[in-house]
Amino acid sequence: MNVESVKRAYRVREGYWFAPKLFGVGATPVTWQGWVVMLSYVAAMIMTVRFLPGLAPRILVGIALTAAMIVISSRKTDGGWHWRWGGR
Repeated sequence: MNVESVKRAYRVREGYWFAPKLFGVGATPVTWQGWVVMLSYVAAMIMTVRFLPGLAPRILVGIALTAAMIVISSRKTDGGWHWRWGGR
């Protein structure tokens, strides 16, 4: 893989915010909308751990936030989520 092939792999069609990972399952944010979603998720998780009292509420809110993040990113990934081993 060279730099140009990696750049091509991380381009997405209009309306998509995430590009599929080159290896494994998942997505990488490549537009400003994707980065806002990702940073919002991280901020919400930090606030959950910092401000919610007790372990059970932290776990429940963390699971809900993670589920929402997975749904949003999988729907907004150009090419969907499935196992990849380099290239598209």
